[in-house]
Amino acid sequence: MDELLTGPQAAALCKVDTATIRQWKRRGKLAPAGLDEKGRPMYRRLDIALAERSTRERAGRTYG
Repeated sequence: MDELLTGPQAAALCKVDTATIRQWKRRGKLAPAGLDEKGRPMYRRLDIALAERSTRERAGRTYG
């Protein structure tokens, strides 16, 4: 679960647009765990899953 993913990888994992990942970051739901070699944010898989779960629960949506 400590694997680091880029924003586009995180978006693909959650089946959302990359803009959604940026919104989660801006709203404080998802914090970068580091930066890649080009200075882009990297996110932990666990943090991505928690942000997605929180968002879906708040919206009253189910998984799948």
